[in-house]
Amino acid sequence: MSRRSRIRDTAGVVAASAAVLVAVQGSSAGAGGDESRAAERVTVCVGTRPTGGPPDPEVALDRVLGYVQKRGETRYASVFTGLSVDDDPRTADVYRIPSKAFDADVCAHAEKGIRLRLHDTDVTARRLEALVDSTGDRMDRWEGEFDLREVGPDPSGFVFFGVDDPAKADLILKRELGPFWAKHIRVEYAASASPL
Repeated sequence: MSRRSRIRDTAGVVAASAAVLVAVQGSSAGAGGDESRAAERVTVCVGTRPTGGPPDPEVALDRVLGYVQKRGETRYASVFTGLSVDDDPRTADVYRIPSKAFDADVCAHAEKGIRLRLHDTDVTARRLEALVDSTGDRMDRWEGEFDLREVGPDPSGFVFFGVDDPAKADLILKRELGPFWAKHIRVEYAASASPL
C-alpha cells in the first residue's frame, strides 16, 4: 500500500474491540482436496475506534489498511500473509497465520464501521515472495516442458503461475516444489506477451 498510517499504542482499546470479534466457520473451495489451504475459519471484527479523519468510508478503510499492511510487514511479518479489498468500501480481507496478538492489534486499530475479515492461512507473505523471487530468477527452468509467462503472489496465501499448458505445468510444478507448495500454487493459462 502506498499510504501509511502512524503506529499508535492500541493497548487501551484492545479490550473494548475484543467484544466485537466473532468466529465464523466457513469453507474453502475444494475443502479437503489439494485445492484447500489452512483457511477454513474466518474471524470478523468491526471497528469501534473513532475515525481518524474524514468520515468517508473509503478513506477510513485506506487508513486502516495502511496500518494493517505496515504492522504485517514489520512487527507481525512472521504471521502476515496479505490483504485484499472487495467492492464494499467498509470491508477488507486480511490473511494471516492465526495470531491473537496480531488480531487484537489490527482490530483495535479498525475505525468505527470498518469490518475486517481475518482468514486463517499457514504461509507468510515473505515465504510467498521468496518462491516468486526464486522462480522469477529462473523463468526458463522448465523450457521445453511448458512456457512460464507470469508468476506472482496472491494475498490470500498462494502463488499464481501463468503458463501456456496449465495441466502439464500443474503436475510438474507440484512434483518439483513439493507437498507444501502443492497446496499453495494456482496454475492457470496466461496468454503470451504481445511483441512490442
